Amino acid sequence: MDNTIQIQTNKIKETVGKHVLADGFDFVMDIENSHGSWIHDSISGKNFLDMFSMFGSASIGYNHPYLVEKSEWLGKMAVNKPTLADVYSKEYAHFLEVFERVVLPEELQYAFFIEGGALGVENAMKACFDWKTRKNFEKGLDIEAGICIHFRQAFHGRSGYTLSLTNTTDPRKYQYFPLFDWPRILNPKLTFPVTEENLEETIKNENLALIQITEAIISNPDKVACIIIEPIQAEGGDNHFRDEFFVGLRKICDEHEVLLIFDEVQTGIGITGKMWAFEHLSVRPDIISFGKKTQVCGVLANKEKFDEIPNNVFRESSRINSTFGGNLIDMLRFQLVMEVIEKENLLENANIVGEYLLEGLQKLAQKYPEKLSNARGKGLMCAIDLPSGEQRDKMRSELYNDGLIILSCGDQSIRFRPHLNVTKEEIQIALDKIENNINKI
Repeated sequence: MDNTIQIQTNKIKETVGKHVLADGFDFVMDIENSHGSWIHDSISGKNFLDMFSMFGSASIGYNHPYLVEKSEWLGKMAVNKPTLADVYSKEYAHFLEVFERVVLPEELQYAFFIEGGALGVENAMKACFDWKTRKNFEKGLDIEAGICIHFRQAFHGRSGYTLSLTNTTDPRKYQYFPLFDWPRILNPKLTFPVTEENLEETIKNENLALIQITEAIISNPDKVACIIIEPIQAEGGDNHFRDEFFVGLRKICDEHEVLLIFDEVQTGIGITGKMWAFEHLSVRPDIISFGKKTQVCGVLANKEKFDEIPNNVFRESSRINSTFGGNLIDMLRFQLVMEVIEKENLLENANIVGEYLLEGLQKLAQKYPEKLSNARGKGLMCAIDLPSGEQRDKMRSELYNDGLIILSCGDQSIRFRPHLNVTKEEIQIALDKIENNINKI
């Protein structure tokens, strides 16, 4: 413990709130004494079961022994902050070796690193705008392609271009900021359990969405650079889509020379039971954005596709760049996380425990059909609906009072974002707390 920090525990939130908005959780995290899936509250001494994992960004629990063991080395590395776009080190090179071995998809060999998931998305879009515009120039068309097709209930960030894409339930995230009027498409999400009736509705919506996309491209000839979608829409409601819909997107992109972006900021690094959510699908994107669990954020892109333009943004200096080129200490922390994921086979754990979680939610929905519905998930990325947003918020509050931290999403859902090494026993505690509080709403 750093005994040089002299702030009374009950004054911490007041101190934070003196200059920044401090309207978050009531607990004060004891960073040293939190462990695994449990956050220790410095004020009450209570341990909270964490099913939100720092908004899905923490992957192996708090104070994992392997990271604690390496803390002296991490501390030494944190003394300096190199500008990685131009200054290289053996530590940076070794991180890239581990990154390539553990998480880099075979199809996406170009990488770009930056600080912030929204900036990862934004640079993916810039790469696409550049690619499509240069394609136009090659054809003798003096047309700059600056349109990104996106979907309802999408969340892609709060910066620059991404503000024009984000349109989730809470308008405070984007209202009153200047926005591009880009095509916004119906999101043909599934309803669970899938029945013949609701599947028919989903397929109808898929066809409508694909028509809307085609019309948007035809109405803006040679100006649409990309289509962006989350493999599972997270903030918008943990919305799942059929593989057939992604096949339709891929077909349209190929027919019209439009690039397909998958935003994997929240779905990446094992939460769905595979390293990347797109690995569940029969199609591949041209480019993805990543962040959260990766600690450092950025872009991965298909080298063959982008090399159709010799001076694409991954080859021409200064087209996309930042001072720090990511963050070395975040990279090194993620290097250790990757090694843990690999050694402890946490993708398998996400599948096994995720199946247990989903089955538990389905049983609760069957037992309390008037209160719970639409149990859904892939791996540990699970969610369930309550009858209304008001009842959802009430449930979340009751769960917090009962020592369970969980997130909301969409209009009326609660979502699970456990750590990848969560146990069945911890999941059962969370399920029991939901059942114990269900009659309070």
